Amino acid sequence: MNLIFRLILQLITSCLRPHQSLMESATLRMRVWPADLDINLHLTNSRYLALMDLGRIELMLRTGMMLKVMKRRWLPVVSIASIRFRREISPFERFTLHTRILGWDEKWFYMEQRFETTRGVAAIGIVKGLFRGPNGNVPSRALIDLVEYEDVAEKSEFLKTLDAFEQQLKVTDPTE
Repeated sequence: MNLIFRLILQLITSCLRPHQSLMESATLRMRVWPADLDINLHLTNSRYLALMDLGRIELMLRTGMMLKVMKRRWLPVVSIASIRFRREISPFERFTLHTRILGWDEKWFYMEQRFETTRGVAAIGIVKGLFRGPNGNVPSRALIDLVEYEDVAEKSEFLKTLDAFEQQLKVTDPTE
């Protein structure tokens, strides 16, 4: 991970932030540093995806899921990460990354990750992922049970459309 110092700081400061429920938005406040810039002197596109990793880690830490997942040797796996850029984030500008769960089905979790500055929304990302353990994919319900969340999150039409889009992106082996 190219954000090791941010991760270390996050792990230290996360225990100072309040516990939250699964469906609440986890927030991280950050600043754009020179190493985050591209040739256009703004936050580089690839850094957004790396910072989104930190947002998902924050969500797991704040809900109390992280240690339970690590104990079981379950690892997060991303299937889709799509991002819509609205405006640049400039050098040294502060921004907030909001990460929230949109829903889940028996296999997948769907999350929204929103980058906001004082000028408004800079980017919005959608992520589809699951957890994989030593015995294969972990059912979503097993993770939900770890944080003792009782409600059901219905899969919206938007998320169903996202699944259909992913099916169109699947590459078939031409030798088959």
